[in-house]
Amino acid sequence: MTGRASVLGSTILLACAGLISCGKTEASSTPAATGASAAPEAKCAGDNGGLTLPAGFCATIFADGIGHARHAVVDSNGVVYVNTWSGSYYNTPPHEGGFVVALRDTNSDGRADAVSRFGATPGKGSGGTGIGIYNGNLYVEEGKTIVRYALDGANPVPTAAAQTVISGLPVNGDHPMHPFAIDGAGNLYVDLGTATNACQLQNRVLQSPGHKPCTELETRGGIWRYDANKTNQQFSAAGRYATGIRNAVGIAIAPGGQLYSTQHGRDQLYENWPKLYTAEQGQNLPAEELLRIDAGADYGWPACYYDNVQKKLVLAPEYGGDGGKAVGDCAAKKNPVAYFPAHWAPDGLMFYSGKSFPARYQGGAFIAFHGSWNRAPGPQGGYLVAFVPFSGAGPAAASTFETFADGFAGARKSPAAPHRPVGLAQARDGAIYVTDDQGGRVWRITYNGGSR
Repeated sequence: MTGRASVLGSTILLACAGLISCGKTEASSTPAATGASAAPEAKCAGDNGGLTLPAGFCATIFADGIGHARHAVVDSNGVVYVNTWSGSYYNTPPHEGGFVVALRDTNSDGRADAVSRFGATPGKGSGGTGIGIYNGNLYVEEGKTIVRYALDGANPVPTAAAQTVISGLPVNGDHPMHPFAIDGAGNLYVDLGTATNACQLQNRVLQSPGHKPCTELETRGGIWRYDANKTNQQFSAAGRYATGIRNAVGIAIAPGGQLYSTQHGRDQLYENWPKLYTAEQGQNLPAEELLRIDAGADYGWPACYYDNVQKKLVLAPEYGGDGGKAVGDCAAKKNPVAYFPAHWAPDGLMFYSGKSFPARYQGGAFIAFHGSWNRAPGPQGGYLVAFVPFSGAGPAAASTFETFADGFAGARKSPAAPHRPVGLAQARDGAIYVTDDQGGRVWRITYNGGSR
């Protein structure tokens, strides 16, 4: 997907890690009901905030109208911090006040009754996506920089000035956001999404070939590693940790310490190469992906894309591909560990490490799909939160996922939907929060029924 459907950079909480396809859309997904307990369901107050969930789960609207809410993180004291993004991308004026939002439920009724803002203000920045907590500091993406604020626990709004951790991050092109994750050793992994769709000589132009070599990969299209304990680090090509990743908006550390990310598959196979692909192939190719990120690994972009029908990486048309038959050097690239329907836009990734959900959810991955911007000629897809069961060190099956939360888009899934999920965050009590960058809503999801 493009930046229009792009991005919760999950982060490490003090007590827990913060935060699959089928040939034709959802055929290989397992029913959401498999996540339910056989015990009687506890009734939920209200209507679950408009969401549909497995039996035993309840959702409440924790906050609403806070701006274009992207990724979130929950402090050990229960304060939910959300990064927001405004400006020309949404064709709306920035929200009044700073772009970082602190949400508190001071009377334990399940809704934030105290809302505070801080950080960059309109005219000085446009906010961002990435946010996380590490070693008593709140880390936030603000445009070209990642900054940190010291947290004192008593005051949800930091009193000390922000310190610059990384500066000079590129913000031009199709994917200007910088979601990130921080592991227990203080490694800060930041996504540098690509400036183009497929590194063409002319971006998104009919039959334009790809740059050879794609020099964009020197500073984009991968994940970079920095030290969360240091300040005033400068972005450069030297920090690249993994490459060939078009847009890793969802990024998180699994409970065992392994880094994972999602991958937004490329666009416009049919629109730019109609002699090689049918409209139906353009709708259903390529897959969205879940990647296990290893140091030095190459995941194939721009020369390769993952064909979710053939279940392998194949050569892209910009680099000599013939509509999916040729593989070429793609055989040496690293495959995803799970894959999903095309053009769903996976923007948030979170591994569940709490104890309040049933045992089958523990250690598994939740993924927020922001939803398609163009899946013609078929209906748009995504606009939901999915769950991927893990068994041992990886997904139980590469093509198996479940719809966990749906209903964000209302009656019709489209880019004009009232809500589009982006960020996922886990609280100390095991509840998870889901953000929405369309209506500025935040949901809180808990488990109230059955055995664990």
